[in-house]
Amino acid sequence: MFRVIDGILHVEDVSVVELARELGTPLYITSKAKLEENVEAYKSAFPNAEILYAVKANNNLTLMRIIARHGFGADVFSGGELYMAKLAGFNEILFNGNSKSDEEIEMGVRAGVKFSVDSLDELHTVSNIAREEGVEVEIALRVNPDISPKTHPKIATGLRTSKFGIPWKDVIEAYQTAMDLPNLNPIGIHCHIGSQIKDFEPFVLALNKLFDLVLKLEEMGLKIEFLDLGGGLGIDYTGEGCPTIEEFAKSILPVYEERIKDLKSMPKLWLEPGRSVVGNTTILLTKVNAVKEGYKNFVAVDAGFNLLIRPVLYQAYHRVAVANKMDKPVEDVYTIVGPICESGDVLATDRRLPKVEKGDLIAIFDTGAYGFVMSSQYNGRPRCAEVLVDGDRWFVIRDAESYGDLISKQRIPSYIL
Repeated sequence: MFRVIDGILHVEDVSVVELARELGTPLYITSKAKLEENVEAYKSAFPNAEILYAVKANNNLTLMRIIARHGFGADVFSGGELYMAKLAGFNEILFNGNSKSDEEIEMGVRAGVKFSVDSLDELHTVSNIAREEGVEVEIALRVNPDISPKTHPKIATGLRTSKFGIPWKDVIEAYQTAMDLPNLNPIGIHCHIGSQIKDFEPFVLALNKLFDLVLKLEEMGLKIEFLDLGGGLGIDYTGEGCPTIEEFAKSILPVYEERIKDLKSMPKLWLEPGRSVVGNTTILLTKVNAVKEGYKNFVAVDAGFNLLIRPVLYQAYHRVAVANKMDKPVEDVYTIVGPICESGDVLATDRRLPKVEKGDLIAIFDTGAYGFVMSSQYNGRPRCAEVLVDGDRWFVIRDAESYGDLISKQRIPSYIL
């Protein structure tokens, strides 16, 4: 989906140089074909599972609608994500999150979605609101399995020290409370151990712990309809290789199929992929404003951590290339930095590249997950446009912001005017 023609990087059949000329930079560019390839890979690898797209990874409505039309459900983490998921056309929706407001819970109850309940306080709140609305709400409890996912600490969510999930020692009591409260129907179990995980062992451990829990819940009279293993499968940011969706399935499904034999119920396997659906579909295209020889060879570009915060927040590695010189030999080592007034605004450190000059285009790969969705207007920088490429056609799927957008929600009190 990303290829080189006459030394120019193309997304499918569209030249990124032409896109930059038409739309300016910075620019997020997504391949529709790559997105659909990833979606179909999940459907093929897990034909009997319920697959919920993790909206937090990328909430562009066009991309979400493509995913929804392929039969995915949605995992949402806020009222805003629920609103967007409904607009995108998702049918099955699980409302996740460790700190839902009463207003968000009311919104979810009225929308008829399932809830992943993260605490006893939330359990009581959902019950109260469901009773007031006169409906029964289907829920899972999010459990904290106390499993290390072997990933960056900031994206490890299944550790005992994590803010997410009901502590393992309290889970049985929490399910009993859910059974006793009115207007609740506890039918699922949910866990999520982290993100950018490339070792399957933690997933297997988590799945086995969920099955152990189901056995105990069945003794209490509960019929569990789904086991939600969450998401977190990693992608290949470095070019050194990464386990595939198919390999993930081969490690998980035999465990699921063997353990389910011991149950009275037949819970369906649920998954919540995000990064592995959208991460490698997209590049961030940015223009070189200046090249400066200092402590390093600094390449100053027009995108910074206002548009891609992962390198700063997680020390994340993204491959980069000079998009208009893909056929040129390596000449030097460069560090790519953004325009933000922070010393930490570094997108890529010590990369071997062809000679970089003012006006060149730098492509930052694998930015489809936690890219634009985590962007900001810091330093008074309007956010860039997003583009979808479909073969030899391209479509703007989010307009670039203007300076007016920086102040569109601000108000000046009348006495200051």
